[in-house]
Amino acid sequence: GPGVPPAERDNVFRPFYRLDHARNQDAGNSGLGLAIARDIARSHGGDIALGVSSMGGLRATMRVPL
Repeated sequence: GPGVPPAERDNVFRPFYRLDHARNQDAGNSGLGLAIARDIARSHGGDIALGVSSMGGLRATMRVPL
């Protein structure tokens, strides 16, 4: 996809938040994936960071301590 604009990156971690409501209404997505993933990462002492992929689009990086 086109990625996530920097101003929207914090918002995509909010439960049920979608960037493009018209595109996703019929897709069956709930908008919970990144919210759940961040909660899991944080419960293990880690976090998720969003950035731009060198191949285009969004890059999500999850880090958890070993």
